[in-house]
Amino acid sequence: MLGSVFILTCILFIYLNKGSSTFDFYINSFFFEKRYFYFFICFFLGFSIKVPIVPFHIWLPEAHVEAPTVGSVILAGILLKLGIYAMFRLLLPFNFINLDLIFLILMIAFIGFFYASLVAFIQIDIKKIIAYSSIAHMNFSLLGLFSYTIIGTFGAFIMMFGHAITSAALFFGIGTLYDRYKTRLIFYYSSLVSLMPIFSILYFIFIIANFGFPGTFNFVGEFLILLGGLNLSSTFISLCTIPMVLTLVYSLFLYNRLFFGPFSLNFIRFYNDCTRLEFLILIILFTIIIIFGLFPQILLEFNQINLIK
Repeated sequence: MLGSVFILTCILFIYLNKGSSTFDFYINSFFFEKRYFYFFICFFLGFSIKVPIVPFHIWLPEAHVEAPTVGSVILAGILLKLGIYAMFRLLLPFNFINLDLIFLILMIAFIGFFYASLVAFIQIDIKKIIAYSSIAHMNFSLLGLFSYTIIGTFGAFIMMFGHAITSAALFFGIGTLYDRYKTRLIFYYSSLVSLMPIFSILYFIFIIANFGFPGTFNFVGEFLILLGGLNLSSTFISLCTIPMVLTLVYSLFLYNRLFFGPFSLNFIRFYNDCTRLEFLILIILFTIIIIFGLFPQILLEFNQINLIK
């Protein structure tokens, strides 16, 4: 609600001065430069809560933990992308914003990326691990979005799609485990590969897609973001590889803790692999991740055509 207050205030001010609340207010209307600066700050504060950007991220892990599986899938797959989309539509055209402010935003995004990747290590709730992973990836998307390069913007755009599919698949997999064993605490799981072999294979693909393994959807977005960021600052992008390695480590740790290790008869006592419905949903998400990971030109050419128009 607090973030919406900033956004609503800007919209009302633009409407009262322009007589309309269309997206092109910065093109067809004249405001003093200081007012443009206030617009940018207020919109950014409002949308950063919806991305979310650290330190406005506290609501997301709690929302994922309290939400059912369907709610987590919708939240990660659709709602988180609204903040990035709004920045893409409203904040990118602010070409007259000084570079110091853009550098500050990039530093905030990097800190959020690094912080969320570190916090994911100490979580014991599986949903919270994936939730902090979502925070890290959304902050990483901002690095490409505000690099002000075509390649970086395309990378952020594709990262939104890739993360939506991957995080939705990860949350759906966690819901599948919760339906069977009624807990999300990571300490109660081990050696699931012996009980759920089909599920373990599919979940492995989603895990490696989460840290951007080549051939998966996320890799295309991450590669383009890094490539676009190199035009901005090679030193800054080099620092971004540190949280990317952290993402690799906690993703593999999660998978290793769930599916390997000694078999525990105290907590997991029955065998039940994917049902037909669960397998159908997971295989659809798996297919999307692999197809767009191997043939990213489908989306890239579509974006180029729309950009030319």
